[in-house]
Amino acid sequence: MTESNESSWFGRFLIWRVKYVKEKNFILVLSLLVGIVSGLAAILLKNMVHSTHVFFTERLQVDSGSLLFFIYPFIGICLTSLFVRYFVREDISHGVTKVLYAISRRNSMIKPHNNYSSLIASTITIGFGGSVGTEATIVLTGASIGSNLARFFRMNYKVMTLMIGCGAAGAIAGIFKAPIAGIVFTLEVLMLDLTMASLIPLMISAISSYVLVYFMMGDGIVLNFAVHDRFALANVPYYIILGICCGFLSVYFIRMNIRIEQFVAKIGNPFKKVAVGGALLGVLIYAFPPLYGEGYSSLQDLLTDNADNILKNTYFFDFKGSAFMIVLYVIGLLFVKVIATALTNGSGGVGGVFAPSLFTGGVGGYLVATLINLSGIATVPVSYFVLAGMAGVMSGVMNSPLTAMFLIAEITGGYSLLVPLMITSVMAHLTGRGMEPHSIYARRLAMKGDLITHNKDKAVLTLMKLNKVIETDLKTVSVDATLGDLVKIVSRSSRNIFPVVDANNELLGIVLLDDIRKIMFNQDLYTTTYVRDYMTTPPTIVDVEDLMDTVMKKFEDTGAWNLPVIQEGKYVGFVSKAKIFNTYRRVLQHFSDE
Repeated sequence: MTESNESSWFGRFLIWRVKYVKEKNFILVLSLLVGIVSGLAAILLKNMVHSTHVFFTERLQVDSGSLLFFIYPFIGICLTSLFVRYFVREDISHGVTKVLYAISRRNSMIKPHNNYSSLIASTITIGFGGSVGTEATIVLTGASIGSNLARFFRMNYKVMTLMIGCGAAGAIAGIFKAPIAGIVFTLEVLMLDLTMASLIPLMISAISSYVLVYFMMGDGIVLNFAVHDRFALANVPYYIILGICCGFLSVYFIRMNIRIEQFVAKIGNPFKKVAVGGALLGVLIYAFPPLYGEGYSSLQDLLTDNADNILKNTYFFDFKGSAFMIVLYVIGLLFVKVIATALTNGSGGVGGVFAPSLFTGGVGGYLVATLINLSGIATVPVSYFVLAGMAGVMSGVMNSPLTAMFLIAEITGGYSLLVPLMITSVMAHLTGRGMEPHSIYARRLAMKGDLITHNKDKAVLTLMKLNKVIETDLKTVSVDATLGDLVKIVSRSSRNIFPVVDANNELLGIVLLDDIRKIMFNQDLYTTTYVRDYMTTPPTIVDVEDLMDTVMKKFEDTGAWNLPVIQEGKYVGFVSKAKIFNTYRRVLQHFSDE
């Protein structure tokens, strides 16, 4: 079949679909398809990372250090950088941030290579020991699958955005076997202002992905730990303390992550960046082998009262059984994990901060519980504090208390711990948000004004484009023109504002009709006075690159109803508050329509 025949067949299918299948019903079918494909991607990524990790580490001695912990991550960073630089040719790190940017600034369109490129790059990075997680990778992959399937079937922006959410929900549900967390993640982290009707496709995607992964991989979960006992009410104050500590940890995590990445980014030469970042990462993992990879095996040891195992593959193995040495080592892990994560991503690796935030929280929870128990103040269950700490730091780092709470409950079956998980997550969220209002994913976008939020006014303004509301029907007038020339231009214009420009079309000022109304019929002035005598300075100027919320702020500050727009100093047109309001109403109606 030729390409034209295929195109003709697909065109007929699309016409048939529009005629006989309602859009709401087709969205349900599409969400099922997105869920299945996202689940398959999660299975593929999980198996590739696990197999690579086992291949490189199963022969290592556990009772001493090994230079391979320095060499492996460095090789992984080099290989990933080469793959991204010469095959992908586009930055694919920070997957969740990429998804947020696509929703905000790219009409929910994600490039097709993201269906597979992040899987390959993340497998190399993490399999060789990069200290990052797979979750951001699978979220970007799932979102890309949803976006491109919706685009393939010629769906609009709203449906494409919903399918991005379905892909993300299916990805989280598949990688963690946690469908509720997948749905909540989409609503809480991707910050989609969805209606109740839109929740059904999200549920379909999450459940279909979960069922597929469960069918193909069994009931094995990320952490093999089950909660059996209910929490003790007397421990509530200690969970509050843990939550506050997790809030401070999350702020440290966000700020240190960004600072280290900025430090590495200042290295202009890409090969030098890989060398420096990879070498520093190798040194950290050599000193702290639990940083190797995602770190879930170390969390498993902390949960099952096998903290001695975190000293494996180190020169401190002979100190196992020493509570003091373990506490010191845990404190080191607590503060260097985020540095290792930032070095991995900043120097060319591909992965996310999802797993590192869980690791940091789990280690922090273990440390708080151990210190409480050693102090003799009380006896608290260490494993429960590890779980609560995981939820706390994740909540603070991602601004997602609900996602953190349900994720930990689902992967451990610990629904009886919902109250302490809730307490810790909320306290961490409140503590951290006072210092860092945005999640680690959203902070860069928020600084640029590219972030869609649950604030519908800001979300709609973000979706609006300035170039769509610029009015170009205003008649310009030369600064050297006479009053007579200006009157002729006024007679041909339907507007009451006249931009004054020079020979290079640079804006010099404006003339308002009201300012010349009393003298415009005085012919004695037609040849003796000039436009420069009547022009005034506009209250402010809008640049064509300004974001819409910035434009609205300028209108609010000046009280003006019309403002000139320039591009690189050249006059482009005017933007009016009235036209923005009309466009706002149309976008809002589309944005909120069921």
